[in-house]
Parts: sequence; structure tokens; C-alpha cells
Amino acid sequence: MADAALAFESITSLADRIGTGNLSPVSIAEELLGRIDALDGRLRSFIRVMPGQALAQARAAEIALKSGANLGILHGIPYAAKDLFDVKGAPTTAGTHLLAHNLAVRDATVVRKLTAAGMILLGKTHTVQFAYGAAGINHDHGTPHNPWHSVPHAPGGSSSGSAVAVAAGLVPMALGTDTGGSVRVPAALCGIVGLKTTVGRISRAGVYPLSRTLDSVGPITRSVEDAALVYQAMQGSDTRDESTAGVASHDTLRGLKDGVKGLRIAFGETTFFDDVDREVEKAVRETGKVFSSLGAQLASIAVPEVAAAWAEKNRSLLIPAEGCAVNRELLDKHLAELDPVIGPRMLTGRTLSAPDYFALLRRYADLREQVRWTLRDVDALIVPTTMAPARPLAAIDASPEAYLDYNTRVHRNTGIGNLLNLCAVSVPCGFTSAGLPIGLMIYAKPFNEDMALRVAYAYEQATEWHTHHPPSP
Repeated sequence: MADAALAFESITSLADRIGTGNLSPVSIAEELLGRIDALDGRLRSFIRVMPGQALAQARAAEIALKSGANLGILHGIPYAAKDLFDVKGAPTTAGTHLLAHNLAVRDATVVRKLTAAGMILLGKTHTVQFAYGAAGINHDHGTPHNPWHSVPHAPGGSSSGSAVAVAAGLVPMALGTDTGGSVRVPAALCGIVGLKTTVGRISRAGVYPLSRTLDSVGPITRSVEDAALVYQAMQGSDTRDESTAGVASHDTLRGLKDGVKGLRIAFGETTFFDDVDREVEKAVRETGKVFSSLGAQLASIAVPEVAAAWAEKNRSLLIPAEGCAVNRELLDKHLAELDPVIGPRMLTGRTLSAPDYFALLRRYADLREQVRWTLRDVDALIVPTTMAPARPLAAIDASPEAYLDYNTRVHRNTGIGNLLNLCAVSVPCGFTSAGLPIGLMIYAKPFNEDMALRVAYAYEQATEWHTHHPPSP
């Protein structure tokens, strides 16, 4: 690893160096592949590294750039994809050995779009089995190691490997999915940026599903601008995903750096701050001073739909019910071979009757309409991403009760956003006394990703938290 500093450069910085001829796509790919080889034996962020394919793509990008065929700022930039995304010729395992031979026959739509933008796929990253778990634990393929502590700590899930790979400087961006917080939770626990998009904004075609109602696709990056760049490349309608019908692409970058002067930014006081760890709440409350200094109108607002969404009867059965439908054969035939904390939890979905299921969907549709009205005069909500920071894996995995308690503590605030179909960005906003990252979540109304990114960018640029990196291994 000749250029260790390269590992923590942003996409924009790497693109600038490529543009000036100071860095080549091949040298970037080689450096990061070397870093993966040296460090990932301990970190366990990747389930599959694809050096041959990656270097071939890097050489092709280098030739194209030298000939003047520049595809844009992402051309020649490496990334990784959570092992829910189909990559032609590679297995999509969804975190279980039972799908080791599930070879993809074509790329997921977002993978195809990123290839068209010139990005270079280095490999696929670990996920919680079936993407069903916020702690990040996988008893089948192994749990990635949160790079912020020498003792194994929760990386957050389910996009665990993607967050660890970005935080540890193995890739500048990795794809994740978010059903109850699976992009934002690992981003927060690993001290980086995670964008949760509105369902319908980005195609999920070719992405192994957990919940068709709640699943969304988003990038995990080291900066807000990088997240915006990747988001812009992935968004838009796709005939393979009916949820995107009629959703037009737009210029996300145009207003990204407009600041927050005059915007109304509010602490979300209903449920979000209940039972939050003291250090987490203090760090998030302190962000109000930053926004005020930048000219935002700071307020506090009660959002009754938040408490209602979380307290709704049968809420906890929605994801497992839809997950059961996707994984019916594996649950019926191979339950004993599934992760012991995943299979039994998913089976609870079978207790939800069809009438109760459709009533639940109707109730959440109503709450989504109501929350739009409640937030009509608010540009963004600011809340803790998680109720607690990363905890030692041994403590979380000590018992089913300990696992479920921690799982709730890290996904309650994020899961509410999925139920209400809000979009959100998680950005680092401090550290605990133990040196573990704390995440600030910025919620915006549905299909207002541009606003969430704008607010997040302003905060990021006014603070220094995003400049911190995990200690060298």
C-alpha cells in the first residue's frame, strides 16, 4: 500500500486527481485491492473480491479517459456492492450459504447505471442474512468488524460490510439497501454518511428483496457530496420496478451547496429522543447551535405520526410477513441451517393474517399522508440516527433478549422513517467518550432527497467530524 492517504479520499478528490493526470483508475484500483488484501482478513467486509474484473474495468476506463471519452465525475472510481445486488456471473447470496449457487444472469439496474457512469466494481460486501437485522451480526458468513474499536463491536446492519469497507478506507463508496435503517444504522455506527431514499426514487430491480413495501436503495460514502453524486447517477424510473413509474431524474447537485439560511429545521420531539443514550442525545442537541449559526430557523416540533407509526398494532410483523413470502422455500426446507436469530424471527410473519396485513398497509398509507401535512412548514427534522452507539458483539450476542434489545435501540429511529416513507441522510456528529461514532439523522419529506442532502452538506462543511478516520490497524 504505497499511497495510504488515497484510501480516505473522497470521490470528488479522486476525480480531480484523475482529471489532472496525477492519478489513474488502474493505480486507484490496484491500491485499494492491495488494501483489501492486507486488511480485510480482519475486517471481513467483503464476501467476494473481484480483482480480475475490477482491473479489466480500470484499464478500460484509463484508455477511454486518455482518448477523451470522459463519462463524468464517477469515471474510474471504485465501489463495492452489498451482496443483495445482482452482478452478472456472480452469486447473490443474501448472507446465507444456501444461496451460494444463486448466480445472477444480469446486473441489477443500479449496477448497470454505475457501470455506464464508468464506476469500477471491486467486489461484494457482507450483509446480515436476508438483510434482516440492524446490529450487523451474521452467524453464517461471519460478522464484519467495526474498525473504530480493537474489540469486535457491532458494525450496524444490514449493510454491514458496505459501511465497514467505506469507513476503513477500502472503497470510497458502497451500495446498501434500507428497509428499517440498513443504510443509516451502519453509516452512523461506523462514522460515515448514509442516504436513505424514498421508495420509488431508485430502482430495486435485481436487488434481493426483504420487504417490497419498505425496501430502498442508497449509497454509503465518506462525504455528503459523494452521496449526492452517486444518488444522481442511480435515480430515475425503470420498467423493471413499477414503484419508480413516473419518477423523473433531476439535478441533485444544483442546490446542494446553497446552505441553510432561512430554512426551518426542527428537532423531532415525538419518540425520537425517548430513552436515547446520554452521550448520543448531547451530541445531537449540540448540532442545533451549528444550524443556528448558519442562519437556519431552529425549532422543535411534535410529530404525532411518528409515535403512531411505531405503536401500530402488527408493526413488527410487516417485514417478516413480506420476508416470509420471498424466502418461503428456504424457511420450509432449511430452517435449521438458517442464522438462528434470523429464521425464527422471520417465521413470526406467518402469524399475520391477510386482512390484518392489508389493514396495516392502509394504516401506513394514511399516516404517510398525515405526516406530509404535519411537516408542511418544516424543511428538515434532526434526530439521533440510533439510540445507542456501537456495542461489543459479545454483549449483543449473549442472549436472544440482548440481541433484540440492541436491535431495537439502533433501528427504532430509522425504522420510523421507512414506515412513513421519509427520506433521510445520516452524517457523523461526534464521538462517545469511548471514541465511538455518533450519527445525526436529517429527515426530509418524501421525494425531497435534495433538501436532506443540502442540510446534511451544510452541517458537514461547518464541522470536522467527517474528517476523522478509524485508527490504523
